[in-house]
Amino acid sequence: MNVLLIGGGSRMTDAVIDKLNKSGHRIYLLTGRRDKRFSYKRVFERYDFPYEDESVKDVFESVSPDMVVFMGAFDTNFDWRRARQESTRYASALMNIMSAYSVVGKGRFVYFSSHEVYSRSYQDNIPESESVSPSGFKALALAQGEEICDNYRRMQGLDTVILRFDHLYGIPLKGQEESNPCFRLCLEGLKTGKISASDRNIFSMIYLNDAVELAYRVMEKEKTARSCYHISSGEEISEMKLADLVAKGLGAGVQVVNNSVGEKRRVILDTGSYEQEYTQQIFTHCETGVENVVHYINRYKDSFIHAEDKGGGTMGRIWHTLKGVLGSLFPFVENMICFIPFFILNNSTAGSEYFARLDFYLLYVLLFAIVHGQRQAVFSSLLAIAGYCYREMGGNSGFEILLDHNTYVWMAQLFIVGMAVGYMRDQLYQLKKDDEEEIRYLQRRVEDISDINDSNVRMKQGFESQLVSQRDSLGKIYDITSSLELYAPEEVLFYAARVLGELMDSRDVAVYTVANADYARLFSFTSREARKLGNSIKYTAMEKMYTELKERHVFINKDMDDKLPLMAGAVYTEDKMELILMIWGIPWQRMTLGEANRLTIVGSLIQNAVVRSNRYLEVLTSQRYLEGTNVLARDAFAVLVKAFFEARSEGLTECTLLEIHTQAVGIKQAVKILGGGIRQTDYMGISKDGRLYVLLSNTDEENARGVMERFRKSGLESSPREGAQI
Repeated sequence: MNVLLIGGGSRMTDAVIDKLNKSGHRIYLLTGRRDKRFSYKRVFERYDFPYEDESVKDVFESVSPDMVVFMGAFDTNFDWRRARQESTRYASALMNIMSAYSVVGKGRFVYFSSHEVYSRSYQDNIPESESVSPSGFKALALAQGEEICDNYRRMQGLDTVILRFDHLYGIPLKGQEESNPCFRLCLEGLKTGKISASDRNIFSMIYLNDAVELAYRVMEKEKTARSCYHISSGEEISEMKLADLVAKGLGAGVQVVNNSVGEKRRVILDTGSYEQEYTQQIFTHCETGVENVVHYINRYKDSFIHAEDKGGGTMGRIWHTLKGVLGSLFPFVENMICFIPFFILNNSTAGSEYFARLDFYLLYVLLFAIVHGQRQAVFSSLLAIAGYCYREMGGNSGFEILLDHNTYVWMAQLFIVGMAVGYMRDQLYQLKKDDEEEIRYLQRRVEDISDINDSNVRMKQGFESQLVSQRDSLGKIYDITSSLELYAPEEVLFYAARVLGELMDSRDVAVYTVANADYARLFSFTSREARKLGNSIKYTAMEKMYTELKERHVFINKDMDDKLPLMAGAVYTEDKMELILMIWGIPWQRMTLGEANRLTIVGSLIQNAVVRSNRYLEVLTSQRYLEGTNVLARDAFAVLVKAFFEARSEGLTECTLLEIHTQAVGIKQAVKILGGGIRQTDYMGISKDGRLYVLLSNTDEENARGVMERFRKSGLESSPREGAQI
């Protein structure tokens, strides 16, 4: 299905992309920013538009997503260090996204929230029904986001799901800061050499990979029982214990300081509702996860600490401070340096007949007013006044200068001209910036339209290519199933499982042969998952599946019962059920009527190949079996053993070959004894050297020991052999 992922570059985004890609979904990414600092290799299409942009609506209409995932609390496009401003931008961004989603009106909207919406202390684990208690602008923005999603669900009937993650942590990107407790304590230890923690602060953390896996189970389900789920490991840990784990990982020199003050604060999300509907398994527990994170941060600490930090060294902090001071003082230093030549020129031309009316100080003030604006115009005017007073005091007393009204007129002239020109310069500069921003906006709009058009053209070409060579093509299905004719009659059923898996795009396929009216025997499979029901099944006891199969319908496991295949179909010869085709590894969105029709067609084509091979073998019955027995002749048995062992080497079946020691009773008597002791799916045969063998289908060496014991009780000794010995 088409998934539109909305969020900035982060480990969380990468993990979600990786999971969706492995599950076979087509991923479209709305990055929320125009720069291209991050690359995404497994994304089908990428859109670098801000969330508030009008192009978001065009993106939704172009993608027509079956599911939208908004990163929310973990979106790196929002800088929560400026929480007041970002909270407003967050709400407007989400509203624009939700309005675009409501216009499309299809698919599921998944909103990622976090434990931060709960700010109080809770004695028990917090269920989803507990009212939120946000504190701070970020928490308030996240809670408002949940309310927006819930309103769209109630008012417009949209399928929105809220996932609250409990203190999510994981290995960060180099140089990217995170707000989880593990990262914060690691960074504090690296920067200061000390970690302050409280044993009164109790919470639960969940590792990134586990969180994404649990979230995906909710995302992929066709219909969820709730609109909100808590994602948590449920492992309680105090901040003090976490600090000890971090300090241990950072090594010697990092001290843990206990600053336990105030009341106890406990925030742990309850996962009871999640566990009732889904299976929850945590693979990375707290100790292991923290060790991985601390090891990574310690290894790449240079990307996380700055020059002014303790970890950056004394000289680094001094240089960082000095660089900031120099940057602020540079315009003033430049002004004073430029004042010197104007001061010299003014003194040198004093009393000159040619330069008597030229005021160099006025030119100096005008120059800095034009270049730097009002602030430097005022500063240059002060320097000019100081230079003028210094020169005048050479021939007059300071009192005379103060009484001269020409001095005040000249000063007023400098300030008026300088500030007026500086103000005009600042206004023109701001107007120019506004014009440039408007031009950039219009250019971005043109680029957006061009990008969307290019994307649509590429998608159109891709879909045209798929229509030509799609797997639904009857011609392609016939070509693949026709490949069964290339195999020997004894091999057809083995490779039927592989052909079925290729056509149904599944790695977990099994073929069962019907032994009698109640039981079916596993004949071939493509994976361990596909044989989870066992080697022998009572298919009539599987009421839901059997009811559909006996009506010659395709069974679809809509209830997601893990004891039944996701899809199954039966192959009939006239009115007799011959084969049961089972498919396990397909995503829920493909469990449709179209897939059922495809399985029906594939089953019919496989049936043709099986019927031809069976008829061929029936014609040769007199040549294949010893007269009056069910013992295969030498050549026929050798071909059958070769087919089984080649299929076993390719992982399509299990089999064991047993040599029957007949020295004591003779071959004929041994055949009589074995006649009632082997299954319908097992074979007896004579080798080229005249020895009696039994081929046990779908039986490994461990299970073969039980058969050998049963033969021993009947008076026959046996031993396992390799197929190459026949």
